[in-house]
Order: sequence, then structure tokens, then C-alpha cells
Amino acid sequence: MSNQEITLSIVIPVYNEEENLPELLSRTIAAVDKLNTPCEIILVDDGSRDASQLMICQAAEENPGRVVAVVLSSNFGQHAAVTAGLEVSSGKYIITMDADLQNPPEEIGKILDKMREGYDVVGSIRENRQDTFFRKFASKCVNRMVRKLCNGRTMQDYGCMLRGYSRPVINAILRCQEHGKFIPMLAMSFARNVCEVEVKHAERTAGVSKYNLWKLIALQYDLLTGTSVFPLRLLTVCGFLVALFGVFFGIVIFIMSQIDKHWGANGIFALFAIQFVFTGGVLAALGLIGEYIGKIHLNTRARPQYFIEFVKGKNHNNAGENK
Repeated sequence: MSNQEITLSIVIPVYNEEENLPELLSRTIAAVDKLNTPCEIILVDDGSRDASQLMICQAAEENPGRVVAVVLSSNFGQHAAVTAGLEVSSGKYIITMDADLQNPPEEIGKILDKMREGYDVVGSIRENRQDTFFRKFASKCVNRMVRKLCNGRTMQDYGCMLRGYSRPVINAILRCQEHGKFIPMLAMSFARNVCEVEVKHAERTAGVSKYNLWKLIALQYDLLTGTSVFPLRLLTVCGFLVALFGVFFGIVIFIMSQIDKHWGANGIFALFAIQFVFTGGVLAALGLIGEYIGKIHLNTRARPQYFIEFVKGKNHNNAGENK
């Protein structure tokens, strides 16, 4: 199958999913066969420590031109792995999905149908989510933050990986070289027509979720500092408020010390406590500013976000390319 014939590319990041891969492959291939459209299934191994890489490469050898194995040299994170898959893809339409089978491959047809109607980005809303309360709460926080940061067209569910993108949007995303980019949100800034469809959601039957509390907090922090200067503006406002409060509190101390000469001495420890609070606030502000400076440092070094070690099962080989 030549690259020009490929209509649909399905990009799936994989990290330690050896228990899910056999079913994922069989169900995805079966779902694609029903679409009657030239398609490639791109499995990106993100530095797995189990047998995932071996299984992916074997699938590419058994299904040349249909299954493509992209092996990264190390674990670069989910969004970097997806970006690597997007780089290798050559379809007119690109659909991303997780490897944990919580997004059923059978729902791919719904996304493709909407994209053929002319939509640049097709999101998905998970029906009857089969996740823990913690995951639902974390997802709700991420969705709320993204909607606040977008200040325009937004979607209801940014946490679902099952999404469709047109080739022009993907090309625009690949031209963005910043680190820590959030692909669904970035795609919205380049898309003309967007929509969402409801899709089924299943429980994870094997393996464990790769997102723990710390990773979810880090994702929130990256979203906030990587896409908006609002925290810096908020710091400026807080700084003025603290300064005004300090002036007001100084006046109160002066008046009270004139009324009662012993008042100031008796409240010395309270003043120390207030000073500690303000010092903590300054340190927190410096930490936030340092986060922005750190992101500037990462981007000015221009190091690759990922490194493709090799590609199997594709007619043209991008192995060893950096992005």
C-alpha cells in the first residue's frame, strides 16, 4: 500500500501494555476492516519495560503496511509519543486513541464519519464513564482549566484520547516545537470546524493506569504555565493587595501602639507569624516565576522532545529523526 493511498492513520501510544495489546490489535484491525478505507495503525512504544515493544514489532512484521511500529529510545511521555506517531502518519485523517481499551476501537467509525463531513477536529464525550471517582474528579479539573484558558471555542471533554484530526491541523501541530504541548488544546487553535460525538467507555480489564496523583498535578501545572500568563498577572494583583494590606496593618499597629504602649511588644510574635506568611508567599511566587523561566530554558536549548529509534512496517522510514 503506497503512502498516497492511505486515508486514515490511527495513532496509539503504548507504555507497558503487554496484557492489552493482543486484544487491542485484533479489535482495531477488525474495526478498520469494516470501514473499507485504506488505513494504517501506528503503535508508538514509549520506552516500555515489558514485552510491549517486541509485540508491536512482531505485529508490524505480520501486517506490513497496515500496522506500523514506532519505537522511541526512552520514555518521553504520552503527548510526546503521540506527536512521534503524528510525525510518522501519512493519512488524510488521523485518529488518536489509548491502548488500554477503555476507548473501544469499534467507535473509530463514528469519528471518521464526522471528519468526512468536513470537521477539522472531532472530539469525543465518554458515555457512562467507567473510571474511579479520583480519575473523574481529576478529568473534570483538567477540562475546566482548559476551557478557562481557551477563551473561545471549547469542548466538553479534553481528557478522552479518542479524537480525530485533519491533515492540515496535524501539519500545524508538528510545526510547533515547544515542549510539553497539550495536543487537544493546541489543535483547537488551528481548527476551523470542530465538533464532539458521544462514544462508549469501558473499564480497564488489564494493566494499571499510568496516571497517578503526582502526574495529574504535573499535567495541571504544565497546562497552566505552558499555555497562559494568567498566574503571573495574578501574582501582580496579589502583590499589590499584600502591599496595601501591609500599609493598612502598619497604620493599625501605629495607632494601637499610641493607645497602649505595651500593645506592640505583646504582639511581637504575631508580627513574626505574619512575616513568615508573607515570606512563604514570596517564595511560592518565585517558584512560579522559576517554572516559566525553566520552560524558556527548555525551549531555547531546542533539544528534541522525543527520539525515534526505528520504524517498522512503513514504506518510508523516519527512523532516527528528532523532533
